[in-house]
Amino acid sequence: MKESLSLFSLENKIAAVIGAGNGIGEAVAISCAAQGAFVACLDRDLSAVQKTVEGIRSEGGVAKAGVLDVRDFQAVKSSLETICEAQGRLDIVVSTPGVNIRKPLCAYEEEEFYKVIDLNLKGAFNVLKAAGKIMAAQGGGSIILFSSIRSQVVEPGQGVYAATKAGIVQMARTAAAELGASGVRVNAVAPGVVETPLTQPIINDKDWYAAYAAGCILNRWARPEEIAAPTVFLASDAASYITGSVLFVDGGWTAIDGRFDPPGMK
Repeated sequence: MKESLSLFSLENKIAAVIGAGNGIGEAVAISCAAQGAFVACLDRDLSAVQKTVEGIRSEGGVAKAGVLDVRDFQAVKSSLETICEAQGRLDIVVSTPGVNIRKPLCAYEEEEFYKVIDLNLKGAFNVLKAAGKIMAAQGGGSIILFSSIRSQVVEPGQGVYAATKAGIVQMARTAAAELGASGVRVNAVAPGVVETPLTQPIINDKDWYAAYAAGCILNRWARPEEIAAPTVFLASDAASYITGSVLFVDGGWTAIDGRFDPPGMK
């Protein structure tokens, strides 16, 4: 039993969590540290990510803060290589940054399109490429990208965001196929509606918030730590035979999208 439980531990693992300044990324960083990993917490916002590190250290965890913009490949490459050189390995890389501009496709401005594409899709590609090379050279590792339920189901105003999240799924699957022989696992996590700074405008709208809660089997939004736990699982040795997969953590949203309860079914 103890041996089975140890598979879920991240003891002695070196992790880099990108987007660790708030929301899901912060929760992932905290959870990785709680499971015993050294965590390099990276984010564009240094003050935010320093608070994450302070919180981890206050609980006895080991973490370090750093500034990183995933849109800059050379910065991503340099940051991950520096972590690997300093710690001797890079076992886990989790990339969570994302942005959404909610507008009909025909109303999108070119600069808005590229803003979403550059952060969501190009950023994930940069992380995948840099981490993949490091992990392939060392003979193993786990890369986890963040997709969304919008990779499968959409609504008006979600077109460009949905396209990036579907693209992340296919990149993760391809990378899994290309890097598997080197012992590198690549997976994606696809959350549903989660209470984060990104979704705050919806949270502030009571009707919209309630409608999204009703879209889930569990009739509620997720907390960031509920997305972090499955992510930590994918990072751990307990998921050693999982690669090229998408783990939906959506409260059942994709199972009942467009739900209708026929008469007599309750």
